Amino acid sequence: MMHRRCLPYFVHLLRAAVGIALLCCAAIPAHATISYTVSLANRDQHRFHVTMIVPNANGHVDVRMAAWNALYQIRDFAYHVSSLAARDDSGSAVAVKIDKDTWSISAHGTLTIEYDTDWDESGPFACQLDDNHAFINPAIILMYVPERRGEDVRIAFTDAPGNWRAAVELDDANGGGGLAFTAANFDALADAPIEIGTFDEFEFQAGGRPIRVAISGRGWKRDQLTDVLTRIVNNEVGMMGEAPFREYLFLFRIGEGWGGGMEHMNSTAIDVANMGQLPGVAAHELFHAWNVKRLRPASLEPLDDQREMYTRALWFAEGVTNTYEDYVMVRTGMWDKSQLYDELAQRITEIEARPAHVWQSAEQSSLDAWFEKYPPYTEPDFSVSYYDKGELLGVLLDIQMREASDDRVGLDDLMRAMYADFAMQRRFYNDSIDIRATAEAVLRQAGVTGAAADLGPFFSRYVAGVAEIPYADFLADAGLSLESTAHSSSRSYRIVEMSTPSDLQLRIRESILAGSTAQTAVAH
Repeated sequence: MMHRRCLPYFVHLLRAAVGIALLCCAAIPAHATISYTVSLANRDQHRFHVTMIVPNANGHVDVRMAAWNALYQIRDFAYHVSSLAARDDSGSAVAVKIDKDTWSISAHGTLTIEYDTDWDESGPFACQLDDNHAFINPAIILMYVPERRGEDVRIAFTDAPGNWRAAVELDDANGGGGLAFTAANFDALADAPIEIGTFDEFEFQAGGRPIRVAISGRGWKRDQLTDVLTRIVNNEVGMMGEAPFREYLFLFRIGEGWGGGMEHMNSTAIDVANMGQLPGVAAHELFHAWNVKRLRPASLEPLDDQREMYTRALWFAEGVTNTYEDYVMVRTGMWDKSQLYDELAQRITEIEARPAHVWQSAEQSSLDAWFEKYPPYTEPDFSVSYYDKGELLGVLLDIQMREASDDRVGLDDLMRAMYADFAMQRRFYNDSIDIRATAEAVLRQAGVTGAAADLGPFFSRYVAGVAEIPYADFLADAGLSLESTAHSSSRSYRIVEMSTPSDLQLRIRESILAGSTAQTAVAH
């Protein structure tokens, strides 16, 4: 995510496995699929009409809506719901609301629930239905049965104009196109945004996988967009060593304002004002396919969509993803190196200009993400951004690891090690504790010993603590100089290359700019 992008639903591989086991134990027949039908008839009223069918109801069923999704904000999607009614095999069933997000229903056999939910919010973090299109984050408009969340599900859309079609990274329920899809469980459905309308669509190969694009708006060219995305996908897959998805879908809306982007397991939804903004956001959101969607902090597991979930790891999950957005832009040639230096200098200027940087650490900024819905919190006196500070911490950690190892290992190696040790093993990392431990292990494997392999001071001072960061000293190790200019009430910064760096300084600088791949790291 970028700016106000936050951690969304994660398709829990372990939960899915447990869910399948529970299904087998309960002997629920294969045809007992929970299904949703969503009518798009009331486009002028921005009203989705949802019909949910729950088979095998056995006396008592609770249905629930998420209180939060996509943004770190309790948004209580149930307040959009109206006209809820239920019936079972014997006729009408009484639905009693027991809290702000949950209804309790006595039912036997097949339970049918119908309700309306109104949405007209543009951007990737909400839902919208109008005469031009429908955009759906399923977690926002669909209820679920908590204890049956692991069962397979089906969703179909009706009453769409004849020329509308759908783009989503789900299996086609009809096998030949249409507006019906299936998912292995509710979480998989919840993590699959759906665009329905008259968008343009094309596909190409990159990173050894099919890459799909569905795009609406103006000011873009297919060849240019294909080139940009090919560079991004190839670079990120090459660096991480594998594509974790079978195929990937980019959902773009261009020219309708700045909305940012939202990552999902096998897709992303991105709204930008123009093509100039698109490459950076696309690079950021795609990197989340590794960092956030599969490489997960334990503090965000298991998912609880009813209340706040607190983590100290957003500086890494989001901020270091910002680092890789920057790296990908320069490593693919879409930026020159001066643009990378300018970006980092702007982040230093921003952090140093915020009085809150003397008391709010990167970890505390992560914990306080739930305050972001309150406008005063974003003011300089009250917060620093875990995006901005994490972006800088990623670069500084990269430099420190390279300086300690004579440029043998760096942040690329840390990311690959974290992915191998946690995501590939279906484990979740313990926030900054495991990030530090893995980085130190990478250094030791590169032959670094003693104090040089101890990253405790870095993490205690700059990640968990609020010590003033000696940016100039860190940057000097990469052959870079930090220049500053005083203004009436602030100071701005500029990063330039040293004219006569040492051999190690030059190697570190060039290695950061060039990056590494999993293959070259193994060879090295």
